[in-house]
Amino acid sequence: MTHGVVAIDLGATSGRVIQGRVTPTSLEYTVIHRFPNGPVNDGESLRWNVTGLFDEVIRGMSRIGHTTQDIVSVGVDSWAVDYGLLAQGKLLHEPFHYRDARTARGVALVHGHADHSQLFALNGLQFLPFNSIYQLATEDWGAEASAADALLLVPDLINYWLTGESFMERTNASTTGLINVATGELDSELLALGGASRALFAPLIDAGHIVGNLSPIIQAKVGFMAPVVAVGSHDTASAVVAAPLSSSSSAYVSLGTWGLVGVETSSPVVSDAAKEANFTNEAGVDGRNRFLRNVMGLWLLNESVNFWKSRGETRGLEELLAQASEVPSNPDVFEVDHPVFMPPGDIPVRIAHWCEERGLAFSSDPVVMVAHIVDSLAVAIASAVHKAGELAGITVMEISVVGGGSQNGLLAQRLANRAGIPVVAGPVEATALGNIMVQARAAGLISGDLESLRALVRSCSNLETFQPQTRD
Repeated sequence: MTHGVVAIDLGATSGRVIQGRVTPTSLEYTVIHRFPNGPVNDGESLRWNVTGLFDEVIRGMSRIGHTTQDIVSVGVDSWAVDYGLLAQGKLLHEPFHYRDARTARGVALVHGHADHSQLFALNGLQFLPFNSIYQLATEDWGAEASAADALLLVPDLINYWLTGESFMERTNASTTGLINVATGELDSELLALGGASRALFAPLIDAGHIVGNLSPIIQAKVGFMAPVVAVGSHDTASAVVAAPLSSSSSAYVSLGTWGLVGVETSSPVVSDAAKEANFTNEAGVDGRNRFLRNVMGLWLLNESVNFWKSRGETRGLEELLAQASEVPSNPDVFEVDHPVFMPPGDIPVRIAHWCEERGLAFSSDPVVMVAHIVDSLAVAIASAVHKAGELAGITVMEISVVGGGSQNGLLAQRLANRAGIPVVAGPVEATALGNIMVQARAAGLISGDLESLRALVRSCSNLETFQPQTRD
């Protein structure tokens, strides 16, 4: 009998409930329920509808419970940095979205006491204006937030609602800016900068630990009983588990709304050069270090398509990409990580303005602009790949692109061209597969280190390799 696990994978634009079945020689999954996600504007701020997401999670789990009882565990991963404040087990309000404008105020408040250099020495993280430490600094700890008696990051919050047990899984906790990079524990000085009391935070646990059993109420709703296992609850940590890296000379790109670009190391890289290059050190599964930097990802393409559709464009992203493959590369790439491209809305207008102000060539035609965005992303990702290798002392020989962006063949090819090394694309559902395999290993269905898990992914996935070309 092949036992099943349930992976709950919450991304910034969609969520999935996935049933996985794993043996030492096979890895299968079925997406049982897929649902949209995104920022909710309440008129004053951007928030997440996490309560609604949890309803969708239960709906997906119940579909599994109606067809099988052979489930050995459940695991949850999600995006990082955002959190819920609770009082006596109840949310004070829906969590803020990391793209909410309040983060700028948080940066000013924190950097008034400690600049990025001082923070990097403590937490080893790149500067991102939405890291939890900056968000926490904006909370009114003397008024509304003072009612909170607990703080849970999004995947830990879902785990709490499933089991009634509160823990903070380490891979996601490492993105908050509150964890000391040397000790791996919450740091008093960093907590003070965010203003949050240590008492709000649950105990840290590693991927593979049991959070608790589904509560009786949840069991009744979903129709089965199983333990909830802590996986690499930061979605990138799970994606890196399933990145089919062929060797230590492989770089990874987890490409979705964001592009998380880096290499895996045995210990943090905290040199001045790493700080200046704005790289980050985040905890990985099995004590690995994820040395990477955020690069703007498919956000630029998806938001552009949404903008054009609002103005009558009928072609979707797939059709635009197919037509863009005939457009020669534009040498005048734009800076994809510029803050002006962070908020949602009229991305194509902002790209045009950015290029126009700098005297760079651009076109507002959707097909040409899609090609321009792809070129700019390829340059940014290739640069980050080689910089990660340089800083970590690794000569990168191959790039593994996983996640939804691995389906973008035009971007994969132009990335190979710009980086000058092969790009291996797939699997698409790497995050869910990493989630599934950590659960399966915890249940004893498979065994081995990360290299063994990745070998299983390579043997069971349809991967496509893009070799560098001298011409696009």
